[in-house]
Amino acid sequence: MTGDLAGEYVYLVRHGRPASGWGSADPDPGLDDAGRAQAVLAAERMMALPSDKRPTRVVSSPLRRCRETARPLAEALGVEIEIRSEVGEVPTPAGLQPEERPPWLQQALAGDWGEIIGDLDYDEWRRAVTDAVADCAGSAVFSHFVAINAVVSVLSQESRVIVFRPDHTSITTLSVAERGLRLVSRGSEAITGVL
Repeated sequence: MTGDLAGEYVYLVRHGRPASGWGSADPDPGLDDAGRAQAVLAAERMMALPSDKRPTRVVSSPLRRCRETARPLAEALGVEIEIRSEVGEVPTPAGLQPEERPPWLQQALAGDWGEIIGDLDYDEWRRAVTDAVADCAGSAVFSHFVAINAVVSVLSQESRVIVFRPDHTSITTLSVAERGLRLVSRGSEAITGVL
């Protein structure tokens, strides 16, 4: 980590409420009306930050719900959205049918990172997400429930997949230090179900 990045922030923002939930026929839904309103409010919160803490870059998962959540902030800052697949949704094991994803995900969410059944090392995946976020100093990173938990679990040294339940457009604040990322504050938590 270069010295000029020390002290910068990274904001992990969960996408707004999607038009359809997980397990639906649409594998890449956009936002519903409430989600679009949440995206505008998230941008307003970020723009209200002091200038030395306000993000200067906007990074997003490739999925539509994240890109649509990121758009109001990118427009307010006058920057392009940088797409990073590394901060995308948790990968489904190859060969798993779309209708098999919800039960697989429910089982994964209930356990530890090393217990997730699939064709990749999910403990390594969460570390790769964390490394990608560490490269985003000065950014708002629009991502997903599980990916945000991946980063927070690494920084909190937790083995559980779910360490907190970030609500739609909750903002988790991290700082970039010479020794890597540090968790400053978790975003607001959802009162009801996971996704």
